[in-house]
Amino acid sequence: MLRWTVLFIILAIIAGIFGFGGIAAGAASIAKILFFIFLVLFIISLISGRRSV
Repeated sequence: MLRWTVLFIILAIIAGIFGFGGIAAGAASIAKILFFIFLVLFIISLISGRRSV
């Protein structure tokens, strides 16, 4: 999922360079959502990893 976040961030940067404002904003918002989903899943995996003894 982190790979998708990086892909959408790169897409947003490239679209921003070429002046496609709507596409860049859409890709940036998708990347932001995927980043927060990845962050939540990462925290959950850290918590569940510490519980197993």
